[in-house]
Amino acid sequence: MKFVHIADVHFDIPFRTLAERANLGQKRRMEQREAFKKVIDFIKDEKVDYLFISGDLYEEENIRKTTIDYINNLFKEIKNTKIFIAPGNHDPYLKNSYYSIYNWSENVKIFTNKVEVIKYEDIDIYGYGFNDFEMSENQLENIKVENIEKMNILITHGDLYTESRYNKMDKNKLKKFNYTAIGHIHKRDEYYPGSLIALGFDEPGEHGFYFGETIKLNGKEFLNKKFIKIDEKQFIKEEINITNISSQEELIEKLNLIETKNNYYEIYLTGTRNFQTNINMKLIQTNIIKIKDKTNYKNSIIENDKTLSGIFLKKLNLKLQNGEIDDETYQKVLELENRIMES
Repeated sequence: MKFVHIADVHFDIPFRTLAERANLGQKRRMEQREAFKKVIDFIKDEKVDYLFISGDLYEEENIRKTTIDYINNLFKEIKNTKIFIAPGNHDPYLKNSYYSIYNWSENVKIFTNKVEVIKYEDIDIYGYGFNDFEMSENQLENIKVENIEKMNILITHGDLYTESRYNKMDKNKLKKFNYTAIGHIHKRDEYYPGSLIALGFDEPGEHGFYFGETIKLNGKEFLNKKFIKIDEKQFIKEEINITNISSQEELIEKLNLIETKNNYYEIYLTGTRNFQTNINMKLIQTNIIKIKDKTNYKNSIIENDKTLSGIFLKKLNLKLQNGEIDDETYQKVLELENRIMES
């Protein structure tokens, strides 16, 4: 028995951060399609028996019928693979959702919020999903495995780690299953495959899916699982210390020397500076999406009781110490005062 487990594809997500940079949002949506197509090709090559999709296949608020058609046409290409979908909080099984009204390929089974068990000769598959954008009822408590001699799989979408309104589950209750295919958390671990592709800078590292198969050893059947990387891009956060950079032009040159390859970058500027860093992003290579200034302005004012600037700095430092202003405000005021002094 072979299976592929994917989750959190989020088809038609807006990619608003990327959309601000030269139509990269649309480009990322094309990469999303390509990644999904690679999953289907993998299933064909490996002759996979089951595809488990544990929620958030698409964004209910943004999904287009053309995208659903694209997904379903790919499902039709793997007719010998049984496909199971447990709707999540972003793609719940609503009365008028595509899960409910669309004519899906015959090999597709979509779970509702009622627990079902689908039985085969070698495997029992339990599943349930969301029928709204939240799920407070804990269905997991009521599931009783019917045949412990078989391979038992659970497919659902929810939260194992925090108290939430998104199908909060107890990890200890999962021990009755041989494998649990869960979605919702975009970071990969033993339960979650993570999002199929990285959706933003809060999702670092490699992204893809789990491939599992049963193997027999000494007459016993075991489940072997491995991660398959599918996303060619990563969202990377990188710090640049600009203490020894003397001008905005020099900083732009350094930013454009970064080897971004196919990755997307969020740059954090650190250190001290003596120039403004409000850079025109049109001058920066496209794959640098954001630049965040975490620097301190190089202060030339000396705290004292003899000059207006010295008295001002003394009072400003006192406000910072007393918590009357935060560090970001402190730096802005300090820079403004320094520029007044320089003019």
